[in-house]
Amino acid sequence: MSPLAPLRRFSDGVNQVAIVLCVVCILAMLGISFTAFVYKLATGSTLTWTYSLARLFLPWIGFLSMTISLRYGEHVAMTLLVRSLPRVLLQVAAGLCLAVIALFAALLVWYGWGYFLNATQVYMVSDQIQIHSKFTAIVVPLSGVIILLHLVQGFALLEHFIDDETMIDELIETTDLEERS
Repeated sequence: MSPLAPLRRFSDGVNQVAIVLCVVCILAMLGISFTAFVYKLATGSTLTWTYSLARLFLPWIGFLSMTISLRYGEHVAMTLLVRSLPRVLLQVAAGLCLAVIALFAALLVWYGWGYFLNATQVYMVSDQIQIHSKFTAIVVPLSGVIILLHLVQGFALLEHFIDDETMIDELIETTDLEERS
C-alpha cells in the first residue's frame, strides 16, 4: 500500500464535500431566484435583495467547481500534443504541468489569504440582510488548499495519463464491490 493512500482517500473525501457544497450553493441560488419569481407573480412587485443575495454564491460555485474539475482531469490540457510525445517527454511535460498547478494553488493560498484578511466590507443585501465580504473571500485560499491536496493524486489528475480501459474497469469493480456490501 502506498504511503500516499490515506492522503488520496482524504483528497477524494474533500472532493465529495466540495461537490455537495457546489450543489447546495446552486440550489440556494435557484431557491432564492425562484422565490423572487413567485413573489413577482403573486404581488407584481419585486424583492430587491434576492438577486444580490443569489450572486454571493457565484464565487463559491466557481472556485469549488475548479477544484472538482481538476480532480477529475477535466481542466484545460493539450492532450493531442502531449499524447504525441515520447513517454519520457510525456512524463516531463506532466511533471511541469503539475508544478504549474502547484504554483497556481500556492498563489491562490498566498494572495487569497491576504485578500481574506483585508476583506472588511459588508454587503448590504437589504436592510436586514448584511453579509460580510469574508464569506466570499475565504473561498479563494480554500480552493488553493484543496488543489494542493489534490496534487497527492499525481499523474492521475492529468487527462493524458488516464487510460480509458483502466478507468472503465475500475468503475465496474467499484460497482461490483458496492453491490456485494
